[in-house]
Amino acid sequence: MRASFAPIDCAPMSERSDQTTTGILGGIRTPGDLKRLSSEQLTLLAAEIRDFLVAKVSRTGGHLGPNLGVVETTLALHRVFDSPRDRVLFDTGHQAYVHKIVTGRQDGFDQLRQRGGLSGYPSRAESEHDLIENSHASTALSYADGLSKAFTLRREDRHVVAVVGDGALTGGMCWEALNNIAAAKNKLVIVVNDNGRSYAPTIGGLADHLSTLRLNPGYERVLDLVKNALGSTPVVGKPAFEVLHAVKKGIKDAVSPQPMFEDLGIKYIGPIDGHDIEAMESALRRAKGFNAPVIVHAVTRKGFGYRPAEDDEADNFHGPGAFDPETGALTAKPSVKWTNVFAEELVKLAGERPDIVGITAAMAEPTGIAALAKKYPERVYDVGIAEQHAATSAAGLAMGGLHPIVAVYATFLNRAFDQVLLDVAMHELPVTFVLDRAGITGPDGPSHYGIWDMSVFGVVPGLRIAAPRDAATLREELREAVAVDNGPTIVRFPTGSVNADLPALRRVGPVDVLREDDRKDVLLVAVGAFGKLGMEVAERVAEQGYGVTVVDPRWVRPAPVELAALAAGHRLVVTVEDGVRAGGVGEAVASMLRDNAVDVPLRDLGVPAGFHPHGTRAEILASLGLTAQDIARDVTEWVSRIQASDSEPQPAK
Repeated sequence: MRASFAPIDCAPMSERSDQTTTGILGGIRTPGDLKRLSSEQLTLLAAEIRDFLVAKVSRTGGHLGPNLGVVETTLALHRVFDSPRDRVLFDTGHQAYVHKIVTGRQDGFDQLRQRGGLSGYPSRAESEHDLIENSHASTALSYADGLSKAFTLRREDRHVVAVVGDGALTGGMCWEALNNIAAAKNKLVIVVNDNGRSYAPTIGGLADHLSTLRLNPGYERVLDLVKNALGSTPVVGKPAFEVLHAVKKGIKDAVSPQPMFEDLGIKYIGPIDGHDIEAMESALRRAKGFNAPVIVHAVTRKGFGYRPAEDDEADNFHGPGAFDPETGALTAKPSVKWTNVFAEELVKLAGERPDIVGITAAMAEPTGIAALAKKYPERVYDVGIAEQHAATSAAGLAMGGLHPIVAVYATFLNRAFDQVLLDVAMHELPVTFVLDRAGITGPDGPSHYGIWDMSVFGVVPGLRIAAPRDAATLREELREAVAVDNGPTIVRFPTGSVNADLPALRRVGPVDVLREDDRKDVLLVAVGAFGKLGMEVAERVAEQGYGVTVVDPRWVRPAPVELAALAAGHRLVVTVEDGVRAGGVGEAVASMLRDNAVDVPLRDLGVPAGFHPHGTRAEILASLGLTAQDIARDVTEWVSRIQASDSEPQPAK
C-alpha cells in the first residue's frame, strides 16, 4: 500500500493547513488510534501528515526532508508495536516529527523549536513516548542494547525498536553495539532507514553495500559482466572466471548486506519499500515475532512527497529555516554567514598551500568544507559520522606531512576528546579543528549547544584555541592556526550572520585593544563574537562615569600573558564568554593573573554548566543574563563597590 500524495499538489498551502485539523489526522491523538484505520485511511493520513509537516515547518524552520521520508515507516512502527510499553528510539532524533504527531503533540507544532514550545528532537519532558533525547547520531543502538538487556533481566515482555539511518550507521558506536546486540540475542528490532543520504550522500563501506543493493539487487548481472570481460583476456581469462564462479557467494556479499549482518548473528529482512505501509507492517510483524535481534532494511526517499525537497540535491531541506511552502524558497534575507567566510578563506589558503587538506564528518555543506571539495576534490575526506576516526585520521595525515583542517560542529568534537588529547596533541601534530556552531546556537537545543569546547579542550597540553570576533579576524586567525606546525589548534565561531568588522585600536602581543578610556577602572575581556557585546557594555558603564578598556584576546587558550600587564593597570577585570564558566576562559585568565602576581579582582561571566532549553540565541542569552544591559548593571555594581572600598579610611598601622 504505497501512499499517493496528490494533496501536496492540489490545494493552496493555506487551505491544506486547515484541512489537516479536520481530516483523519485530527482524530489521531495516540498510537492506538492508528490501529483502527483501514488501508485507504492510512494512505490519506500519510498525505495529510506531509501537508501538515510542510505547512508547519515552513513557518518555524526545522528538519523537513528526513521526516517527509519516514511517514509510512513511522505509521507502520506504531501499528505493529505498542509504545510506550515497547520502546521506540530514534537515531538520529531529528527524524521523530511524525512520531510526535501520532503521540499527541500536533498542537505543539505551531511553536516547533521556539522557546517554551515543542523540541525539534525527542524530549522526555514532552511525552512518555520519548526516552532518549541527546539527538547525536550513532548512539541509539547502544541505548537499545542496554535497554533490551534490562527488560530481559527484569523478565519484562517488551520489545525495543531502534530507528537508525540518515548516516548513523557510518558511526563506529553502531558497530560496537551491533556486536553486543548479536551476542545478547534479546528482543530488539533495528529499522535501517536507508535514504542514501545523511546531511550529504552517505559515506562508507556499508553505504556502498546499501546503495549497490538498491541499484543492482541481481548479482548474476555482475557475474555476467565479469565473465565477458575476463573471457576476452588470453591465458588468465578462463581460469580466472572459473575461480570467480566458484566464489559466487562472495560477489553476492558485495551487492547485498544480508550476509554481512547474518554473519554477526543478526537476522535481516529487506530491502523493503519504506513508503509502502503494508509491506513495512508485514516486515515489522515478522521481525517482532522472531523474538531476537532483527534488522529491517527500509529503502526511503528523503523529502518524499514534497517536490522541492525531493529535488533538493544540495540538501537544503534537511533542516531549512522558514520558507515559502509553494515554491520552497527560503524567506530569510540573505546575509554573510560565519561558515561562508571560513569556506572562502579555506579555499584561498588551499590555493597557496598544497599541504592543506580538509576532513568532514558527513557535514561538508553545513561546515563549509564543501567549497574546498568543489575546488580540490582530491584533498577532502568525508569520513561519515565518525568524529573520533576523523581526529586520528587527521593525525595520520599530519604525520605524513600534510596540514589537515577538520571542520565539525563544536558540540560534536566533544566525542573525540581522547583522540585530540592523545592521538594529536601528545604527538605535537599540526591539525586545525574548525568548530562551527560554537556557543549557544538556539533552536536545536542543549545537545547542539557548542558551549563546552573552551573548557573541555582548554586542558589539552599544547593546544591553542582562537575565537574570532568578526569576518576579518576569522580569516586572520585561520591563517595563524595553519601556520602552527608544532601542535593542534582550534578556531571556533558561532552560527548565523557574521558581525560587522570591529577594528582594533592597537595590538599588545596577540591581544587586540578595542576601546580605551582615560580612566582605567575596568578591563573587559570579551571573547570571540562577544566583542560587539563588550563594546555595548563599555558604553553603558561609561555613562555611569567609569572608564572601560575592552580587549579581545583572540587566542583564548592558553590565556595570553599580555593580559597580566593590562589587568595590573585597572581596578577590576571582567571576562565574558559564550561558553561554560566552569573551566572556561575566565578561570584561565584568573589563573594566569595569579601566576603573574597580579591581584586585581576578577569576575567571570559565561554560560552556567547545564542543559539549557531551546529557543533563539537572543532569548537564551537574555535568560542567562548575558545581555549588554545585564552585564553593564553587574559591572557598574562591582566597580562601584571597589571604588567605595578604596575610598574608605585605612586603619593606622
